[in-house]
Amino acid sequence: MKPVRPRHAASLILLRKQAGGTRVLMGRRPTKSRFAPDVFVFPGGRVDAADYDRPVASALAEDCVRRTGADPRLAAALATAALRETEEETGLILPREHGPLTLAARAITPTNSPVRFHARFFAADADLASGEAADSGELADLAWRSFDESLALPLYDITEAVLRTLQAQGAPFMMTYRAGTTLVRALD
Repeated sequence: MKPVRPRHAASLILLRKQAGGTRVLMGRRPTKSRFAPDVFVFPGGRVDAADYDRPVASALAEDCVRRTGADPRLAAALATAALRETEEETGLILPREHGPLTLAARAITPTNSPVRFHARFFAADADLASGEAADSGELADLAWRSFDESLALPLYDITEAVLRTLQAQGAPFMMTYRAGTTLVRALD
């Protein structure tokens, strides 16, 4: 069977620095979800056609664009998708500013998966968001958690790797899967 072509997707990791350490916003996907059922994730989803045309107040930094592995137009659409999906899934509104976003990771889901994504994981300071985070039909048990609390949740390996890298303040990375092996490399 020929592998399904991965669709472009983006997530936004909101980090809240406070006394006692950094907290990250995560929620649980619905049990009946076709992709990533009943695991905890960052807000995010696939790029929609409209994401290419939405105006932005500030562009992604050049190194962020380069790390996405995309041309500037697709990189902007990815960032827009991350902001839009975060608003849809959490109720938090972020300005259409791409400049403050950094890229934490990229990942392409395994070739044997019936639903595949080439996902980019952007990170941003939670102080940029307005509103109150609330559960939605796409994310439940939404909460700000410490890295240790987050790592104790049911997670996919990419989510765990992103959390551990952010906790250690490590460099952005790329995760792919080939012949049953997980491959990880640093993004320059």
